[in-house]
Amino acid sequence: MSDEPFEPKIIGFLCNWCSYRAADLAGTSRLKYAPNVRSLRVMCSGRVDPTFVLKALSQGADGVMIAGCHPGECHYIEQNYKTMRRFAMLRHTLRALGIEDERVRLQWASAAEGTVLAAA
Repeated sequence: MSDEPFEPKIIGFLCNWCSYRAADLAGTSRLKYAPNVRSLRVMCSGRVDPTFVLKALSQGADGVMIAGCHPGECHYIEQNYKTMRRFAMLRHTLRALGIEDERVRLQWASAAEGTVLAAA
């Protein structure tokens, strides 16, 4: 056994218009955030297919975060509502597969909310 503390591998799918910019703001503001999160920029959280999350988990990710614009503020009008529906379906699927649904998280963050994303 290793004496090193467990560091979970987290994959973050971040919306280009809000969440990715919030992550950038967190970095430029020198806010402390988890170094074990690997961020992937997507054009919209609504474009994150549930199979992307399942693949990330099957290939060794301990957790997955999907981050997007606040509901009603999506650059693509209503796509974050699509994200909410897909996320609910994804959690149901994970439970059916025997995977803890706590391993996935949906987070809303505007471009000005670097502190919110850093805390997530």
